[in-house]
Amino acid sequence: MHQAERQPSRRTFLNATGTVVAAGLAAGCTADAARPDRALPTAAATPPPVPVTGRHQAGITLPQPAQPNLLAVVADVGAGVAVGPLLAELGRAVGTLVAGTDRRLLGLPPGDLTVTVGVGPRLVRAAGAALPGAVDLPQFSRERIAPQARGGDLLMQICASDALLLPVVAAALLDQAGDRLHERWRQSARRGTNVPVGNGLTAPRNPLGFIDGIVGPHTTAEQQRDLWLAGPPAVAGGTLAVVRRMELDLSRFAALSVAEQEAVFGRHRASGVPLSGGTVGAGPELGAKTPDGRYLVPADAHVRRANPTVVGVGLMLRRSYTTDAPGSGLLFVSFQNDLRTFTATLTHMDTSDALLQFTTTTASATFLILPGFDEQRPLGSRLFG
Repeated sequence: MHQAERQPSRRTFLNATGTVVAAGLAAGCTADAARPDRALPTAAATPPPVPVTGRHQAGITLPQPAQPNLLAVVADVGAGVAVGPLLAELGRAVGTLVAGTDRRLLGLPPGDLTVTVGVGPRLVRAAGAALPGAVDLPQFSRERIAPQARGGDLLMQICASDALLLPVVAAALLDQAGDRLHERWRQSARRGTNVPVGNGLTAPRNPLGFIDGIVGPHTTAEQQRDLWLAGPPAVAGGTLAVVRRMELDLSRFAALSVAEQEAVFGRHRASGVPLSGGTVGAGPELGAKTPDGRYLVPADAHVRRANPTVVGVGLMLRRSYTTDAPGSGLLFVSFQNDLRTFTATLTHMDTSDALLQFTTTTASATFLILPGFDEQRPLGSRLFG
């Protein structure tokens, strides 16, 4: 059945509309909003739509910069469910939601809404044990992860400038799937204010106050080399995602002096410039030393321990989002065409990265982000057709 014509479940939409109404009441019932002499704010322009179809799914390199709000929903596929038809149906639902023609949007304009869908290692192995994405993410140190929050069969990354869209779109997609999907966990998050980092690029600040995501595969050549999967044909145009939710010890980090905080990251907090000098977009000079022989970028600084050249891996497209619940934290999402890019980096960090002492990971998963799709090639059809 076409997704716009499917009858939504009453429970799902009571939950979704309750969230929207509560958010609206919280936003509208402030003392300032009630003042009759207060000028009404000018309505913000609706951001332009992001194309749904193409070689790659939206929500990875498009739009640029990424939208400020994200909701990650991780679910399992029920036993005996045909994965191909489920993915194709979800892809069609994404199309109508982004187009604004799905009544389950409850009248909200979609704007720059994107939905990015990935499948977990269990499903990938069923399609081919040697395929990229068939390997589970290993366990690392400083993890406190409940079984429900480790792994998963399906990722729906929902992003938009309008935060009100996120629970509504999630409800629509879960309604579309019905009892074929069982939700494991979800996390809403938001990005900090974008800061220019050179070459027309921007990056936001993370919850610890530092500019995050400066280094990455930003050029087309870098993305072809390190981001997008070149093959086999069933996955070409896709990528591999890692999703990690972390609790941050903000009070202990804030107790450090600015110089101590900068030593943890290896960059100046205000500007993002490496402690070895140069520009914010330049890589750190890891061999640079003070006159008395000390490294300008400390040996355990994050930019040194996570440096792709030092680790011997490619670049990963990294995004960090601030979370509120449970606790103050961070949602980390990375995209790369080789899972070793992430695993080798974190293994190298595990030995002596100064940043890790302020983090505890509470959810972790990896997914094969499916290639792009269109009407002739439904979502997932090349892998599960």
